[in-house]
Amino acid sequence: MRIIFSRKGFDSGSGGGPSPIIDGRPVTLPIPAGAASRTTYGDLGLGNHAARSSRGKLGAGDLCHHDPMFVEGGECLFGQCGAAQTHLERQGVREGDIFLFFGLFRDWEQGGEPHHRIFAYLEVEQVTPLARGSAQELTDLAHPHALAMHHKNDVIYRGPGVQASRASDTLRLTVPGGPVTLWNRPDWLKRGGLSYHDKPERWLRGGKLRSVARGQEFVADIGRRQAPRDWLTRILNEIRAS
Repeated sequence: MRIIFSRKGFDSGSGGGPSPIIDGRPVTLPIPAGAASRTTYGDLGLGNHAARSSRGKLGAGDLCHHDPMFVEGGECLFGQCGAAQTHLERQGVREGDIFLFFGLFRDWEQGGEPHHRIFAYLEVEQVTPLARGSAQELTDLAHPHALAMHHKNDVIYRGPGVQASRASDTLRLTVPGGPVTLWNRPDWLKRGGLSYHDKPERWLRGGKLRSVARGQEFVADIGRRQAPRDWLTRILNEIRAS
């Protein structure tokens, strides 16, 4: 079994600033998109938030990459392609694995510091290749990977998925005081156990990890170990909590 820490949403490089925490709830802002989208920030009710986080560079009429997509019935659809998908393939990501989506957030009302936090999950039940086109169902949902991307390794991961309704400390990755890339890591996550984090200087004393500044998919192969499963259960329960 694998746990994938999957970076998504606004940051200083994509969008221009953190996604907001509003009334205690993390509100992830999809990154800007080009022609491979039919969805605007306004369609998602995020126009004002996008304008504030981007310092006016984006607004309700701008297209966004609505991915991951959470649909009725508690299902999540997440597309990936190119080098990031090649990495997932090489890491053996498949049905039964769990994506933990994280991003950069800031509490506007409380004046909090920017930090990384987990905001949603996807339990993979199906992996759908898109190289030869997509099903009409996916096109009707206007998922950006179903509309126009179709790289040779383009896929959609789908299965049960939920977004967090509260920004609890349990889901925060960044240590208090930052910097944003300095994380508290769970005890089970040891040096060499997370892809793209092979350098020993990233694994610091006191249970800290200096995460890479860029990159999308970081994979931890937990095998049959119980400790990471127990941790994952706590994280999923926290995301599901209303």
